[in-house]
Amino acid sequence: MIRHEALGPTDFVRRKVLMRLYKRGEIQLAGNLRLKIYGKLTTCRSGKRMNVSNRVFFQSEEEAIEDGFRPCAHCMNKQYKVWKKRQPTR
Repeated sequence: MIRHEALGPTDFVRRKVLMRLYKRGEIQLAGNLRLKIYGKLTTCRSGKRMNVSNRVFFQSEEEAIEDGFRPCAHCMNKQYKVWKKRQPTR
């Protein structure tokens, strides 16, 4: 897991580093640290509105799950439904 704020001191530097990591395939998913939700880095409308201080990045879905995150219901609806079925009923 990589915190967005750890990518550099300014927004410009963070964007450059982020694009480099994405192009290399070192990150593929983004997550919300506070809500413990992960989703698609480039297409999720919820993820694009996320506060930078809450944003983290993952190389794989397995990494996100290991860190205790769940799939986004908007951009990863199929994976979310599978996750939801596995949750105990309240």
